[in-house]
Formats: sequence, C-alpha cells, structure tokens
Amino acid sequence: MHFDTVSEAIAPLIDDELIDDVLFQVKSGKEATLFCCRGARRAQAEFVAVKVYKPQQFRSFRNDSMYQAGRVILNARDARAAAKRTRHGREVKSSLWTNSEYETLRVLYRAGAAVPRPIGHSQGAIAMEWIGDPDAPAPQLKDVNLSRSDAQACFEQLLAEIELWLACNIVHGDLSAYNLLYDGQRLVAIDFPQASDPRFNANAYELLARDLGNVCRFFARWGVASEPDALAADLWDRFLRSEL
Repeated sequence: MHFDTVSEAIAPLIDDELIDDVLFQVKSGKEATLFCCRGARRAQAEFVAVKVYKPQQFRSFRNDSMYQAGRVILNARDARAAAKRTRHGREVKSSLWTNSEYETLRVLYRAGAAVPRPIGHSQGAIAMEWIGDPDAPAPQLKDVNLSRSDAQACFEQLLAEIELWLACNIVHGDLSAYNLLYDGQRLVAIDFPQASDPRFNANAYELLARDLGNVCRFFARWGVASEPDALAADLWDRFLRSEL
C-alpha cells in the first residue's frame, strides 16, 4: 500500500486524539492492512488496532455485488456517481465498506457480541480495540491447537454469536478461521466490511450457509460433529420467526 494512502487514512485519527502514533504493521490482507498503534487520550486504551483499507483497485473482493445488495446511497449525487463509476463514485463505494464495518461493530458491540470495541474511523480506516498483548495480536483460530473439549466450547460460542448477529440483522458473509481470533478463553470475530442485512439482501441466506459451512469444516478436524445445512436452516427459521 502506498505510504500516502496510509497517512491520509490515519491522520484524522491522530487529529481526533484516538491514536498517538503507529507502532508496527501487523499484517496485510486482501482488503486492508492492520497496524498496532499507541492509543491517545480519547481512545481510553494503551494500544489500538487500526485497519487501513486498500484502494479499491487493489482489493481482492472485486465482485462485491452480492454483499452490497440492499445498501442504499441516500445522496443523489453520490448515487449517480457510483452508478457511472466515476472517480468520485469509486470513492463513494469504497467508503461504504468503511462506514458499514464501523457501524456493524458498533451495533454488535452494544449488543454484547464478542467483537473488538469500535473506537473511531476516518474515510479510509477504522480504529478499534486491540485484541492481544503489547507484542502481537491474539492468534487467528486457524493457527491454534485445540483440545476436543475446547473446540466444542468454541464452536458452541460461535453458533451463539452467529445467532446474536442475526438478531441484530447482520450476516458476516466471509466467516472462517482466518477472521476469528482466540485469546485463550474465547473467540473474537473480526473483519465485517462485507456484512449484510438479511432483511434487505436477497443473498443473505446463501452467505449464512457458506459461513456455517466454513466453520463446521474447520471444527470437524478437532472432532466436532455438525450438520451445517441443518444449522443454517434452523438459525434462518429462528430469524424469520423473530421478524414476524
């Protein structure tokens, strides 16, 4: 990622007294680069995770239509620009990811979900709770060795989380062992830019079923038996009944 892009995204967080400086880069993924930063006065935290989104042309989620379905651009000028795919329109669509993830984290954190506490955001970055110790983030679930009992407990926690997300009208859409952190006691879910609202996105059930398929396959290696299709159908049925 170009340094200017990072600076432009992080500068407003410094101006807003959310972070003091960048300590180190944690990783660079398909959508964004994650940094560990020193928290400033308003963050009320010693360390802050800052996720800086990559420019749209460098992102791997090139076909985002199934995630964006149901999202509405209220500003008429912005909507026209997005439809015409002008430079401004691309910036508008890019900001949809940042704004959506920040608002999703706010909703879920307030509901008691195991997600990082959202601290603030700029047009190109999100500041959130640092999950880990001063030297490194908590490991991704894919890198953790679990006992069968711990795996079963994590799996049950995750199913409860997914149901809670649904109750908040949220489907993750890209859930896997890559975007679940394990702090030794619980799972913390991250990476929600593509989260969808099942009330408005016609692809939501497909995305939910795919999420469950991913996690069920992962936990099967630790001896956790499950039926992802049945779980998806059951959770979806509960969601639909709650909407009546």
